[in-house]
Amino acid sequence: MKTPRAIPALLAALLASAAALHGQQPTPAPLSLDEAMEIALAANPGLAAARLGREEVRARVDVARQRPNPDLAIEEAKDFPRDSATLSLPIERGAKRQRRIQVAEAQGRTGEAELARLLATTRNQVRRAYFALSAAQRRAAETAEVQRLAESARDAARARFEAGDVPRLDALQAELAAAQTANEADKARGLLAGARADLNALLARPLDSPVTVSTGLDAGRVPPMDAAVRLAQASSTELAVLDLGIAAQQAQLELARAETVRDVTAAAGVTHYSPPDFTWGWRAALTLTLPVFNRGQAQVRLEQATLARLQAERDAAAARVRGEVAAAAANAEVLRQTVLRYRDEILPRAAEVERMAEDSYRSGQTGLVALLQSLQSVHDLRLQAVQAGTDYQNALADLERAIGAPLP
Repeated sequence: MKTPRAIPALLAALLASAAALHGQQPTPAPLSLDEAMEIALAANPGLAAARLGREEVRARVDVARQRPNPDLAIEEAKDFPRDSATLSLPIERGAKRQRRIQVAEAQGRTGEAELARLLATTRNQVRRAYFALSAAQRRAAETAEVQRLAESARDAARARFEAGDVPRLDALQAELAAAQTANEADKARGLLAGARADLNALLARPLDSPVTVSTGLDAGRVPPMDAAVRLAQASSTELAVLDLGIAAQQAQLELARAETVRDVTAAAGVTHYSPPDFTWGWRAALTLTLPVFNRGQAQVRLEQATLARLQAERDAAAARVRGEVAAAAANAEVLRQTVLRYRDEILPRAAEVERMAEDSYRSGQTGLVALLQSLQSVHDLRLQAVQAGTDYQNALADLERAIGAPLP
């Protein structure tokens, strides 16, 4: 016996099988914003390529850990001693190896921050494409409804003309209005197909794959301005990249300072056949580069100047981010109030006006011109509501981009 929880799954399987038997593809369930984000972040080829850089970072650290190899010199000469073999080993001083490792590790952390920034950019692109599709769905639905109403008015005008209640002009005007709304519906369907292709591209799906979205244009909330600024200062991927770049440059500066300490090369060898003095002998040497022409201070000054520039750029970026976040948060809050006013006040009243206008025309209380004007006014209000929702979601996307982190 099937359990109650198994019944919906069984019905879904039966419907899918029936659709397959009739050569139809089952209609996919609408995607929520979170589901679209999850799919896009898992399938995005740019992110996959960026993640391959982690292996590159590990290899770079391994390269920095390497120690210099010893040199072996074997000589054969005409004079004495005839044979010699010398083994020399460079000895690094000033903790150069440790500084190289620190530079490689800091550069690796910078790569992770770049990956996080690419992740935030991808999320922002998905958000914009998702709500562009949501707006296109709404626009297509509104124009289809207006087309239905216009065709209903055309049929009503034709019936009243055939009954002799209205002149031929009313029937012609109604047919013209129906044809115009059909053109608008075709245009809306074209925009819907384009928006669907944009989102499918980010989801790494075929561009013509059927996809619908479920999150409305009034979704999301605007954090308070102070909270948004604090979030940006704590979580901004742009600022994180700059901070880690400064850390990497500080490690580079320490390496440049370590390079000013001169290395030593120690050598030891054996000699053979130098009559009458000896048959086997030895030699030892210590080589040290003299800092006569180059003391390495120019490189240190270069790294210090680069560090100062990066710190100044970080301060400028932080000030710019604060301004952008504050402006984006204020703009998004104003647009949110507009969306709520359309949703809660304007559109319910517009729907009531639409019903009253159609009933009045069918009962003969008003003429066709008044009906068409009412329908057009309501249609314009609905499209304005869609545009207000689009502007609001774009404002949230601008705020998210300015913050440099997902919205709370």
